[in-house]
Amino acid sequence: MMRALFCPKMIAFLLLLLCSFGAVAQQKNRSEEKLAKEYFEQRDFAKAEAIYEKLIEDNARFTYLYPNYLQTLLALKKFKPAEKLVKKAIKKVPDNPDYEIDLGLVYKAAGKTEDSQKQFDKMISQLTAPKVRATAAAFSEKNLPEYVEKTYLQGRKLENNNLAYYSDLIQHYTVQKQTDKVMGEVLGLVEVNPGQAGYAQNMLQNSLKDEKEFEALERVLISKVQKNPDQKVLSELLLWVYLQRKDFGSALIQARAMDRRNRENGVRIFELGAISLKNGDYESAIEAYEYLTKEYPSGQYYAMARQRLLNAREEQVKNSFPIEPQKIRTLITEYQQLLTEFGKNPQTAEAMKNQAMLHAFYLDEKDKAIVLLEEVINTPRANADLVAQAKISLGDIYLLKGEPWEATLLYSQVEKSHKETTIGHEAKLRNARLSYYKGDFELAQAHLDILKLATSREIANDAMELSLLITDNTGLDTSTVAMEAYAEADLMLFQNKFAQAIQKLDQILKQYPNHNLADEIYFQKAKIFLRQGNYTDALFSLAKITANYSDDILADDALFLTAKITEENLKDTATAQKLYNDLLLKFPGSTYSVEARKRFRKLRGDAVVN
Repeated sequence: MMRALFCPKMIAFLLLLLCSFGAVAQQKNRSEEKLAKEYFEQRDFAKAEAIYEKLIEDNARFTYLYPNYLQTLLALKKFKPAEKLVKKAIKKVPDNPDYEIDLGLVYKAAGKTEDSQKQFDKMISQLTAPKVRATAAAFSEKNLPEYVEKTYLQGRKLENNNLAYYSDLIQHYTVQKQTDKVMGEVLGLVEVNPGQAGYAQNMLQNSLKDEKEFEALERVLISKVQKNPDQKVLSELLLWVYLQRKDFGSALIQARAMDRRNRENGVRIFELGAISLKNGDYESAIEAYEYLTKEYPSGQYYAMARQRLLNAREEQVKNSFPIEPQKIRTLITEYQQLLTEFGKNPQTAEAMKNQAMLHAFYLDEKDKAIVLLEEVINTPRANADLVAQAKISLGDIYLLKGEPWEATLLYSQVEKSHKETTIGHEAKLRNARLSYYKGDFELAQAHLDILKLATSREIANDAMELSLLITDNTGLDTSTVAMEAYAEADLMLFQNKFAQAIQKLDQILKQYPNHNLADEIYFQKAKIFLRQGNYTDALFSLAKITANYSDDILADDALFLTAKITEENLKDTATAQKLYNDLLLKFPGSTYSVEARKRFRKLRGDAVVN
């Protein structure tokens, strides 16, 4: 009888029935979970709690339901049930730091600040080495940065290693913008492990954004270098800070001390001279190369330092207005002395090229320049790139003479011989500018569209600048007549025909008083007046831009040049300081910000630290 009741078919039927009931129950639970979640997301916490309170009893679903249920209880300020829920979670998974932190957060939400701190401190005191990173990550996830730091520092104690978790702490301090602590970690690291200098620089570069932060790092490093002069890595970092701030004068002082201390034979000084020259700090470049020629007359850099010294002096003379012909003749004499000492050969060909350009552009001795450049071009075994540069320079002189066809022939030769190189792109830029001078804006744009993608940032920027000038002033609704006249004036300026250029620019202003070119014209006039040493008229033209075109692209250029003339030529340091500060406030993203800040600090009287 009993066997008949529990025959195989009957057992199968009962199992099927039980499964059906289970499936129905599961379906019901899922529906309730979905409903609870909807209430939770709608912030209807009372209804959500009623459902979660029942569902949480399902151990299999506890972990999944826990976060929303806890937030629901806290939202309803039901702190006792919340505490009970978290303790239940801790009992289920005792090694999970998330639950332990939640308990502290429940205490905090309930106003039990002391109990909350005790809970977190208890976690730190009971920490074991294997749980350091997981605990720190949990504190970070719960937005408790103070305890992230405490966790890692406790980890150091556990491992008895002051460098343990240094990368974690640096990352944490960087995120928290605690730059003083980033510095402390980084400097502590390199003092023990100098091989980490590269890593240290990267971390500091990522963390330090404000000028004041670099100043603070500089002060700390100076103190450390003075106490530990033989610790090379600290001196390296201090030099790196100076270079980051483009403070080449202080960098040179530091580099000279390192050169003498470490017997570097001038290697670092030579590199620093090149960086200073490229960044327009001619005084520092001159000091660097003078140091090399004096200290290492038999060194590997002597001949090149002699040439670079003349390059730096030349740039200084050419950028000090008005340019004095006598200083140009002195430079030519010094170039000639160099050629007499070392001879005309591939190594001195660059000096010959530079001398030629002085003859042509500053003394109007074009024929002498052409002879010198042809010597460079025909020098046996001369560097191919230098020969190409000499051809470009020769093209410039033909353009100076008013022979554009000869100029474009030379530019095109270099374009062909140096395809897809910086020198080839430079030649193409010359051809683009030549088309612009002639008023053939369409052809100029065809060249410029290619050059805007050049690998050389300087060439790409120059191409973009000229392209914008053309497109902004030759649009569909704009006549090109004014732009053609402006291009003619630009060519006159290139040819040093200053009076004619000014006359042409004034003519454009008179004929087209409301044209978009107005700010460009005033800026061009300011540059011409500056080259003539007419500072009053230069400042007057710049004031037209700052007063009437303050939102235009040249506004920060005009303000910086005004400050520079006021400082360097008028020697009015108080006004110049104010103008640099105005630029920093009005145009914080300007390309002149770094230089303006450096000049402002110098005028303010900040101590130069060595």
